[in-house]
Amino acid sequence: MLRIEKISLYHFRNYTNQEFSFDKQIVSITGKNGSGKTSILDAIHFLCFTKSYFLHIDSLVITNGLQGMRINGEFRTDKLDTLTCIIRDNSKKEFLKNSVAYTQFSRHIGQFPCVFIAPDDTELITGSSEGRRKFMDTIISQLSIDYLDQIILYAKILQQRNALLKQWHLQATQDYSLLQIYTKQLHTIGHVIHQYRIDFCKQLAAKTNEFYTYLSEEKEQVIIQYQSQLESASLEDLLTQNIEKDIRTQRTNYGIHKDDLIFELNGMPFKQAASQGQRKSFLFGLKLGQFFIIQEQKNKSPILLLDDIFEKLDESRSHKLIDFLVKQNAQIFITHTHIEQVKKTFKEYQDQVQFIEL
Repeated sequence: MLRIEKISLYHFRNYTNQEFSFDKQIVSITGKNGSGKTSILDAIHFLCFTKSYFLHIDSLVITNGLQGMRINGEFRTDKLDTLTCIIRDNSKKEFLKNSVAYTQFSRHIGQFPCVFIAPDDTELITGSSEGRRKFMDTIISQLSIDYLDQIILYAKILQQRNALLKQWHLQATQDYSLLQIYTKQLHTIGHVIHQYRIDFCKQLAAKTNEFYTYLSEEKEQVIIQYQSQLESASLEDLLTQNIEKDIRTQRTNYGIHKDDLIFELNGMPFKQAASQGQRKSFLFGLKLGQFFIIQEQKNKSPILLLDDIFEKLDESRSHKLIDFLVKQNAQIFITHTHIEQVKKTFKEYQDQVQFIEL
């Protein structure tokens, strides 16, 4: 079982200098809002993904008013690995595994998988397509380094093509030969990414339906559909046929960067047709689907990070989720504001729970 045994935090979010050790399958972290519960989970995510779950700018995780940051964690599978992330005073970030620095942070992704579930994750259902693409990319990148490489390369070429289109707006001459090179490159890479996403979404739909039905006891089937412009034509054809639109708008309007996941309930958009309870069950279905896809393909269970979720679930769903989770061969972190409520919720499994009060 993949598990983290120890973590030390220096100038990370709420913590100036603190160390925690974990010795049970389930770790309950309780305390008042603002006490640092979520920061511990975010630090674990940082060590698994080389970045925060919540903050897009690395420097924002540094404790306010201080300089530099360091996280150190000890992970165990069949051996012990020490992971270290450092952000120095000059904002340079370093990431090390067993004291050896990565030259490319992307080489670390997928080695120590984790699944994070937080209250704001309902944005997956109600928010923009960008969040759903990020959700797909985060999962598939943990399964395939090739996919991660393709995503990084696609983003780089897309940026170059958009920069060229903006440059044309200011110039009288236009270099169509360079644009054609970018178009062919996006076509080749986009086709690979598109196929990865098709295969992944088939798995995700099946797993999500399974866990949605388990948690909600609903009879209806939810539908997850992968939506892509590449279903109608090749990316090269789309870009070639719509070049005037791209020039006019100064950006690339077609490609896998426009993909989306469509969620439906009884033929209606899920965010419109579903009740609050159905949304919660569906969100957990998505996340547990992610958990099991990774588990099956990596042959090890991701670490589960559950941030303040039991306050959002009714008693029936909470017990179903707990009964299910404790049977998994996975380390689970749970945050909550009240320790007595956690002890009551985990009454039957208290010997498997480590309680940390902040």
